[in-house]
Amino acid sequence: MDTANELRIGAPHRELLDQILDKWSLSVLNELCERPCRFNELRRAIPEVTQKSLTATLRRLERNGVVDREVVSTRPVAVRYRITPLGKTMRPPIDVLLAWASQNMPAIERARQGFDAREEEEEHAAT
Repeated sequence: MDTANELRIGAPHRELLDQILDKWSLSVLNELCERPCRFNELRRAIPEVTQKSLTATLRRLERNGVVDREVVSTRPVAVRYRITPLGKTMRPPIDVLLAWASQNMPAIERARQGFDAREEEEEHAAT
């Protein structure tokens, strides 16, 4: 983004937003905003996520400087994840986006229903 009046979303912006706002990242960040967690604690807190998806999500968040990974010298060796100071700065804009979604969900649902109804009508008309 270049200026307050001009919104440009270039490839680096798209890549970053794709990586930090993907299917599981918000859930992971929500957990880590509360406290540092070990991998299995995150798995239990987000039971729908697979081990593979959680690993990939954590790696992307770490790569972008949003999450920090710490190897804990216990038996067996464990890994603990925590949100970084940079990651903490994401909370306010995400909260604004979630508030917008909550406030506008009824209108969004109406729009979805209208779209789906039109799509169905077009399918029936084509047959």
